[in-house]
Amino acid sequence: MLFKENVILALRSLKSNKMRAFLTMLGIIIGVSAVIAILTVGNSITKNVTSMMNGLGANDVFIAVQEKKNSTETEDEIKALKVDGLNFGKSSSSAKMQQSDYITTEMIYSMCEEFKDEIYAVNIYDQLGNADVAYEGKKAKNSVVGTSVGFYLSNSVDVVEGTMFSPSDFDEGKYTCLIPTYTAKRLFGKNYKDAIGREITAETSYGDVLLTVIGVYKTNGRNGMMMQMGTSIHSTYVPLKTAMTLDHSSGQYSFFQVSAKDGINPNSLKGKVKSFLEPYFRNNAHYTVAVVTYENILNMFYKLLGMITLAISIIAGIALLVGGIGVMNIMLVSVTERTREIGTRKALGARNSSIRAQFIVEAVIICLIGGIIGVVFGILMGNVASYFLGYPADPSILGIVISLGVSSAVGLFFGYFPANKAASLNPIEALRYE
Repeated sequence: MLFKENVILALRSLKSNKMRAFLTMLGIIIGVSAVIAILTVGNSITKNVTSMMNGLGANDVFIAVQEKKNSTETEDEIKALKVDGLNFGKSSSSAKMQQSDYITTEMIYSMCEEFKDEIYAVNIYDQLGNADVAYEGKKAKNSVVGTSVGFYLSNSVDVVEGTMFSPSDFDEGKYTCLIPTYTAKRLFGKNYKDAIGREITAETSYGDVLLTVIGVYKTNGRNGMMMQMGTSIHSTYVPLKTAMTLDHSSGQYSFFQVSAKDGINPNSLKGKVKSFLEPYFRNNAHYTVAVVTYENILNMFYKLLGMITLAISIIAGIALLVGGIGVMNIMLVSVTERTREIGTRKALGARNSSIRAQFIVEAVIICLIGGIIGVVFGILMGNVASYFLGYPADPSILGIVISLGVSSAVGLFFGYFPANKAASLNPIEALRYE
């Protein structure tokens, strides 16, 4: 029988049992829609984060103090540190940072001098944490951050009202601040000029701090993205020396950022900075220095997103498997219901291959239609999720093609057994079937 006729027969069969056909497709629809939705959201997040990272400055290098792993200890060293059954070996998880564990201002100055032809700016900041910023009873949740001059060289901070910090603000550690447009609206309304010169109270964990607003900056994806992880997305900036006075720091840092000059490979600078700083921590029992670039951060992000996508795809695969079993079950029922029809066709000369092809095509059509419906629902769910995440939706064309291909393959695989059963029926016994 011609392929076209098989398709027509399959569509007729589905039309005559609409509800049964829909319930049969349900597993396929759920599986495909889950895959398409997660791929759409994943693509949207990936494209947005990549664009944001590129906008943040691909030349940036991040340096942080991190705990050493105990895996470097040998068995002999561990035994040697045991006295009367007590283990006196090092334990980085329980170690607290001492003064000697931090990166100092002198280290940073020496590094800048060593690589002055490659470093454009050094961004040092001191995170004071989340705080309620208040003015005359009105409050806004902010992250209060002390920043160095380098922060404004390596980051785009667009001051829309007032002025930027002056050299004396940084040198003297004045209690001045820049607030984002979000905070200015919450505290002073739409006229940002009303914020300039006002004294606001930042209710930090170090106590209430009175700050004079000297400028309002436009909030965008670039302003201090790295320092806002795990904090409020709106940052009130103060001079670095001011923040260090509040939290009693003394020129010691656990994290800072370096921007490479144009034309300098950040990965090359990363290696040089790491080699320069590692000797300072060579004899440190608990801490070392870690150096990463935006490329490293993006790779970690892609790996994490890939793992999440794989996990959800496996769950969706299980749904497809269940859907395929449902298709096989319904096709077996269909073969039983159409036994006399199969006997009649065989008596009129239909070959086994024609009978087999008819039922395989029907199973594939069921799964393909279910796959198409799943793609539509998946794109819809992906668009909705992307909208609430604040990203433009980006459906995966390759994912759609693969999903439709897999759903067709499911129909082919699970439809073969019922089709083969139909083809192997004895025409005489089939005609006698009641």
